[in-house]
Amino acid sequence: MNRPFLGSTVLETGLLTKRELRAGYRAVYRGVYLANEVELTPRLRAQAAWLFAGPDAVLCGRSAAAVHGTKWLDVNAPAEVVRTNRHSPAGLTVHSYALAPDEVRESSGGVRVTSVVRTAFDLGRLLPETEAVPTLDALLNATGLDPEHVWALADANRGIRGIARLRTALGQADGGSESPLQTQTRRLLRRTGIPGLRTQIPFYDEWGLVCTRAALGWPRWKVAVECDEEADTPGYREWVHSHTAELEARGWSVIWVTKTTAEGRGSPGIVVLRAQDKLWAAAQRSRAGRSARVPRSGEDDFVRSRARSVD
Repeated sequence: MNRPFLGSTVLETGLLTKRELRAGYRAVYRGVYLANEVELTPRLRAQAAWLFAGPDAVLCGRSAAAVHGTKWLDVNAPAEVVRTNRHSPAGLTVHSYALAPDEVRESSGGVRVTSVVRTAFDLGRLLPETEAVPTLDALLNATGLDPEHVWALADANRGIRGIARLRTALGQADGGSESPLQTQTRRLLRRTGIPGLRTQIPFYDEWGLVCTRAALGWPRWKVAVECDEEADTPGYREWVHSHTAELEARGWSVIWVTKTTAEGRGSPGIVVLRAQDKLWAAAQRSRAGRSARVPRSGEDDFVRSRARSVD
């Protein structure tokens, strides 16, 4: 009983009595129950919503994302389904848009869910940009979906509602982000205007194997940006220090970002200013290491001009 179930089914089969059902289980949706000791997750909410909506319904949007393994979803957000009956009780959002046969998959337990591509398509076009980008990041990270498949679906449905919003969100999404803080930091760093920002930058050992990664950064300038998740797991603080030391030993500058600094007020923000300072210093070192007879590259000039900017 660690998954949602229909109360009518367990009563009919005699697995539980009415008294046992009332005492040990709570209703997620009318007639759909979950054991009191089981924590409700976005995926369990999605499964409960499908049981409530009926076998012809299809989980979509955030609920489909949860079934596909997407992390960091809000458990309190309404579940989402596609079905013809538009009745939507509290905690459930019902859509009635058409789905092609190849846009529906069957998950474990017979749960019907939109494909990963269709799920990304709907998330990008229906959610506000501030929510769509991190949710798309998490979906891409969990599934390894190639965004080109979503772009192709967008091109095939140019007239559908929300396509412009989808293009904006998808253009900012990056499956390399491994947490909401990394997504937020990447979006802030785009404001530096300096090209070459990458995610999940690999570092190799003497045998050519990946031994560590930087969350974000500019390989051209050897500037890494790491996100301090402030985890309380054993050894986490030691890892932060050792990881910083390793990157610095390789000649990289490291900036650490916390949730507090990422949410700092002001324009352009302390995160952007720190990145600009590090990039400006890297550009100066690059220039000092060259012969005066060698002209500066256009990219060097661009970095210097952008690093000086504070707007």
